[in-house]
Amino acid sequence: MPEIHINYLAVLVAAIVNMVIGVLWYSVLFGKKWLSIMKFSEEKLKARKKGVWVVYLASFIGALVMSYVLAHIVDFVQATTVYEGAMSGLWIWIGFIITTSLGGILFEGRPKGLYFLNNGYHFASLIIMGIILAVWV
Repeated sequence: MPEIHINYLAVLVAAIVNMVIGVLWYSVLFGKKWLSIMKFSEEKLKARKKGVWVVYLASFIGALVMSYVLAHIVDFVQATTVYEGAMSGLWIWIGFIITTSLGGILFEGRPKGLYFLNNGYHFASLIIMGIILAVWV
């Protein structure tokens, strides 16, 4: 197995970018749509804001893990260009995100709109993370 070289600063930045994309995606870009799909009232939304730092911390840890694993894949396939980084993110999205999240629709009865909204976020995030990890050497 080839030796993997990880740029830990790039991993950290890609994880931060993932979080920024998430904040923009679920607020400015599609916040109203997400609230509508989730059927959240103002009261329920306010109640969820208590202890929200725990949610953000857990999400950031997840983003760090995803970025670290994606960095391994990017290095393993020797992606070094914007295109190659984007393709790395794209193939991870196709192979692991849209396939595994499909169970939420099929078995859990979640709304199809939520599937598309969440997977759109993961698509954008993984593409940009892949680019960051590929070109930042």
